[in-house]
Amino acid sequence: MDFIFDVGLALAGLLLLVWGAEGFVRGAAGLARHLGVSTLVVGLTVVSLGTSTPELLVNLAAQYQGTPAMAFGNVVGSNVANIGLVLGLSALLLPLGVHSRVLRREFPVLVGATVVLLLMVLDGRLGGVDGVLLTLGLVAYAVWTVRSARAGAEDPFLAEASEEVPTELSGGRAAIWIAVGLAGLVAGSRLLVASAADIAVYFGLSDLVIGLTVVAFGTSLPELAASLAAVAKREDDLVVGNVVGSCLLNILLVLGLPAMLGGLPAGSEAVWRDLPVLLALTLVLGPIFLNGPRGSYHINRLEGALLLAAYAGYIGWVFGLFAPGQTA
Repeated sequence: MDFIFDVGLALAGLLLLVWGAEGFVRGAAGLARHLGVSTLVVGLTVVSLGTSTPELLVNLAAQYQGTPAMAFGNVVGSNVANIGLVLGLSALLLPLGVHSRVLRREFPVLVGATVVLLLMVLDGRLGGVDGVLLTLGLVAYAVWTVRSARAGAEDPFLAEASEEVPTELSGGRAAIWIAVGLAGLVAGSRLLVASAADIAVYFGLSDLVIGLTVVAFGTSLPELAASLAAVAKREDDLVVGNVVGSCLLNILLVLGLPAMLGGLPAGSEAVWRDLPVLLALTLVLGPIFLNGPRGSYHINRLEGALLLAAYAGYIGWVFGLFAPGQTA
């Protein structure tokens, strides 16, 4: 009965996270537009940040509740899910190509951030100095993104991102949505972390494994929902842009801030198993960013199925399904 209760709490936490993220984005975007921030800037910053707020709140809750390994696993697992699950499922429904010059410039930044993260944790830990460097990288990335966007007129990704900005709200209504959304995020993150920790104990799994799998899947749901909505509108640049932006924010912000507040243990499994898998999946995406300006290369349905299979295989590996008794 305790296990069933914990599963119920985890599901309630996931629902609160998804609902809270949506409310927070609506309020923050509405407030930014009310204050005169351009639709383009709102679409590239506030809306992009919104899909990463579940990961951020979960990681802060994990740090506060004494399960920092879960926080590190959440980010690595979320990025693996973004590429394998979100892009894979989206490509099954709509072949994905990149026509945006902005996204072509962002891909090397994502590869570089992933490599830097791997180098930072070779000692098994993401320390306070590492967190400061990642957060400074976030500031530089945000400034560079906005400047590049303003210079990139008629870019398809920028046009699609601007269309996703929620309707403008009055200052009071925006503030209410922000408060309600944050409340849902805080409550959902605490429920999910506490119940996930209990589930880990029940199955004899480590906090890292639960973070890489159950928690990461749950915090990736907003990206999945946003990408499927973009697929329905046939906005393939937006699908890819959501994933690239979310992965970058996860590394620079969602890991950077908790690391500054107290450091995060990575563990040898993350260094030699999980981060190399993430880097390999990231590099696999290279052809859709490095082809010609017409975006002739696409992730087709077969390749989408292979990404999904890779994600499923990775989850099986983490749970030790291919080597019984070797679960991390």
